Amino acid sequence: MQHKPVDCLGVVLAGGLSTRMGQDKAKLSRLSRVNPSPASNMLDYSSQLLTDSGIKQVVISGDNYQIPDKVAKSGPVGGIYSVLSYYPEHLQPKSLLILPVDLPLMTSQSLAELRLKGELSNKATYFQDSNRQAHHIPLYLPNNVLLQLFLQQAFMPENIDSRVEHNKKNAKNGPSVRAMLQQVPHQAITCSNSNTLFNTNTPQEWQQAQKQF
Repeated sequence: MQHKPVDCLGVVLAGGLSTRMGQDKAKLSRLSRVNPSPASNMLDYSSQLLTDSGIKQVVISGDNYQIPDKVAKSGPVGGIYSVLSYYPEHLQPKSLLILPVDLPLMTSQSLAELRLKGELSNKATYFQDSNRQAHHIPLYLPNNVLLQLFLQQAFMPENIDSRVEHNKKNAKNGPSVRAMLQQVPHQAITCSNSNTLFNTNTPQEWQQAQKQF
């Protein structure tokens, strides 16, 4: 039984609909770099990356997994909100290291670097590539008062209804990661290997990534 909050909780975001991929991205087969046999899926691979980066506790966010979404179709921020809401206030993690399930070229070394830079600055920390383009996830995210206030306001029923009305075509029920970061201290760090930031949303992108496994 957990009696005190963890310093940093690993979170795999696996709640997307995988519409463009045509199948659940979490279940795509991915050979583990640590243990080449047997093959693991992207969910296992992502969890292992967080563990190998030094994270002692990892949870899976998504309706089919450990922590279901509290608000349907609420995107990555909805997953973050659901994870923090899952824990009683006195057991909430002090920070999160968040990884989406669609980064097959990510490395544990990059995640460890992200966490270290975030902990040293006590700021939400994400990568930018060599072209200075921001990649807001993976994300090191301190769980502070500013974050809590943002999430509480963002997921008030009236604000959810307002977003649904405004985005009828997409039915987006959650704010963007960019909007969340604007409300908390944050920084971008340059990723030493931008290739690790390649995400796979389509079968073509997945095939491209497979050539680099």
